Amino acid sequence: MNPQHVVQGLLERAQVHINGSQPGDILVHNDRFYDRVLTEGSLGLGESYMEGWWDANRLDEFFFRFHTAELDKAVRDKRLMLNAFQARLFNMQNIRRSKRVAQRHYDLNNEFYERMLGPHMQYTSAYWKRAKNLTEAQEHKLDLICQKLQLKKGERVLELGCGWGGFAHYAAANYGCSVVAYNISEQQVAYARRWCAGLPVDIMLKDYREATGEFDKVAAIGICEHVGFKNYRALMEVAHRTVKPHGLFLLHSIGNNASVTTGDPWFDKYIFPGGMLPSVAQLSAAMEGLFVMEDWHNFGTDYDRTLLAWQENVDRQRGQLAPTFDERFSRMWRYYLLSLAGAFRARTIHLWQIVMSKRGLLGGYESVR
Repeated sequence: MNPQHVVQGLLERAQVHINGSQPGDILVHNDRFYDRVLTEGSLGLGESYMEGWWDANRLDEFFFRFHTAELDKAVRDKRLMLNAFQARLFNMQNIRRSKRVAQRHYDLNNEFYERMLGPHMQYTSAYWKRAKNLTEAQEHKLDLICQKLQLKKGERVLELGCGWGGFAHYAAANYGCSVVAYNISEQQVAYARRWCAGLPVDIMLKDYREATGEFDKVAAIGICEHVGFKNYRALMEVAHRTVKPHGLFLLHSIGNNASVTTGDPWFDKYIFPGGMLPSVAQLSAAMEGLFVMEDWHNFGTDYDRTLLAWQENVDRQRGQLAPTFDERFSRMWRYYLLSLAGAFRARTIHLWQIVMSKRGLLGGYESVR
């Protein structure tokens, strides 16, 4: 069967037209695109975009239609089977292997991330409920976490995976807490230590599994997507052994509608090696017997807006970034941000904040929104 006709038929299910004029339509510049997508699936779709074989009028809208029509299930990459087999045999996110994502992604360039993320250096979804712009929305997200954890002056807080230190800085500066934070990215740790200088914050260049001590509250913001399905329980166990009996643990993570044991091949190769998104079932099983789930908040549609704001920042400052990042990188990054925006818009993936206690709070937990 003609590959072009097959791809056209699939796209029609998503109301996407080749060389059309609607926002979700695509423009094909190289006829080898069709065969490559059918034979290589997700990896072929992403790499052919990076190489300029096709474009979309609006990439985020194309992926919204793509996921709404469940075309991700129709075009499968054989590498998924191999990756899933390897993942079942080996712990692909053990302490040694977990450093791959830090080296490839988070150690990329701090200046680049400053330009994309803004002053709070938050690389997770903002909270747009009462915000007018990205800076406000990220500050509201940080404050939302602090309120959900019921932070009080003088409390000790543990953060598992701290990025550039944004939450640690905010909790110490605004709530009077002392924070110990763990991270395996050398560039992020160096940045966080400079930023948090003078505050009661200790930034540890160590894996989250090496965390020790006892804390009033524990936060894990944007780390669960990197630990892998074999380590969801380990992450919960670290939080359980370090939080006080009447303390709280907050997990902030992207979530998946389905339970998976491997990540998308294109994202695994170019963006987050070893990354995958947990499901409700996987997280529930991981916390069972350790925690009482007090609150589960889904604001995944806010991630759509956050990703668009990040791409807008990158586009606006492309001139300053051009000497460092070439056209192929720019197309890769655009594909990364906008494909995810479309997936959040289609409700294929979500953003969850889950608050847990060891024994259940007497009198109940009052949800914060």
